[in-house]
Amino acid sequence: LAIALRFWNLSSNPPALTWDEVSWGYNAYTLGLTGRDEFGKIPITFLESFGDFKPPVYAYLSVIPVWIFGLNEFSTRFISALFGVLTVIVTYFLVLEIFLNSKNRKYYALTASFLLAISPWHVLLSRAAFEANVASMFITLGVFLFLFSTRDGRKIRYLIFSLLCFVLAMYTFNTSRVFVPLFGIFLVLLRYKVLLKNWRITCISLVVPCLLLIPLGLFVITPQAKLRYEEVNIFSDIKVIERVNKEAENAGDNSLSNLIYNRRFAYGVEYMSHYLDNLNPVFLFIKGDGNPKFSIQDVGQMYIWELPFLIIGTILLIKRREGSWIIIPVWLLMGILPAATARETPHALRTETVLPTFQILVAYGVVSSLIYLRTQNMLIRRFAYPVFGIVIFSCFVYFIHNYFVHYPIKYASEWQDGYKDAVAFSEANKEKYKNIYFTKDLGRPYMYVLFYGKYPPNALIEKGNIEREALGFVHVNAFDKYIFADDFPDVSSGNLYISTPNKTPKGSRILRTFYLPNGKEALVAYEK
Repeated sequence: LAIALRFWNLSSNPPALTWDEVSWGYNAYTLGLTGRDEFGKIPITFLESFGDFKPPVYAYLSVIPVWIFGLNEFSTRFISALFGVLTVIVTYFLVLEIFLNSKNRKYYALTASFLLAISPWHVLLSRAAFEANVASMFITLGVFLFLFSTRDGRKIRYLIFSLLCFVLAMYTFNTSRVFVPLFGIFLVLLRYKVLLKNWRITCISLVVPCLLLIPLGLFVITPQAKLRYEEVNIFSDIKVIERVNKEAENAGDNSLSNLIYNRRFAYGVEYMSHYLDNLNPVFLFIKGDGNPKFSIQDVGQMYIWELPFLIIGTILLIKRREGSWIIIPVWLLMGILPAATARETPHALRTETVLPTFQILVAYGVVSSLIYLRTQNMLIRRFAYPVFGIVIFSCFVYFIHNYFVHYPIKYASEWQDGYKDAVAFSEANKEKYKNIYFTKDLGRPYMYVLFYGKYPPNALIEKGNIEREALGFVHVNAFDKYIFADDFPDVSSGNLYISTPNKTPKGSRILRTFYLPNGKEALVAYEK
């Protein structure tokens, strides 16, 4: 089920590749051929990309799929889909390990894996090239291996594999660089007796992971590493300080008002507000993330029927304290900590770190409820079981139908649909024109030219006009015959222009219009 939901029609749904996805695909392509990225650099701690300084693991993992399947949508998304399936499998073994001595452990494990397999949250993030999805698998596997290796000390030799998974997660997604150290401290405290008892193997296991983290440690203190954080975090939002200063002034601007209305308190309140946004029931069970890339918009990140079982499971887990139960709530609460610093909340991608904790809690509630129903009379059971099955099946079918039938038509523009056909047209007619002017209105067009044109490595370096801002952002203004701009002030003969419909000059000769699946115009190719 997990394989079908993540791989079926993967090339065409989502309907197109985002600029981040084509960046992953093209950089995997150049890494496979030369060991270098699009700018000719060997990425160790980051891919420069558009100035995002992305963690590089996703590109390295995609080298083999791109080599096998070619540079296309399927190969670019393959790793995310594969790791999504692996997370479902690992979740089964993780739950078995958490509830090691419970007689119901297999029921908990199977149910949690099933819920993750059909999860709207996990399905959507597994079907696009999201590095967060890969990091989530590394974290889940790392937790399982840690619990397995420190269970009683006899499997302690496997500890190094757990630590390596956590290191890979930190080299895969930025959020993991905050979450993994925090959660790692908790895990150490949880199993410190076993670790101290086997201190020699513990110390030896730490050597390689610590060495591997040195380059990352040196990178995170650089201005480049801080760039993305400064761009999105709430603590650099000057509006908060302006509001606090105004409130203090309105309150008399005295010692008391300055104590009450201060920026530290204001930022603390702002942080807690953003933290709680990620636990908002509307986000989790009704609408989902406001970004259509992470949600189909009329189903939550989880199914509505999971809400009562989430509550039941949480209450019963805290009451019974089965196995290593404390890991689940701590993992969930810690997983939201990094995401709460962002200005955009709630955010399904930045909080994917918490999966599969929600599914484990719901599974605990479902299994406990079904066990309770066994004690009831036959009439109640005959009514409850079919109703429960119908509700689950109906919600699942509603989500799947909307996602595979309506979603690719309704939200194609969110995925920069239109670029693929436009680049294919420009490449086919390139020899006819002196220059090709390509709009930046849909964002990052040069990467689509590289990707769909299958340009060889170093082509951008040799033929590109690359501009790097002082803050680190990278702009490619021209490449080969292509000139990328927001506007084209002068339309002259001998050139091909590809722009959005609203910017097409009157009197131009329309060569081709590129449509979205819903019939709306995405781009227009024209000449004088």
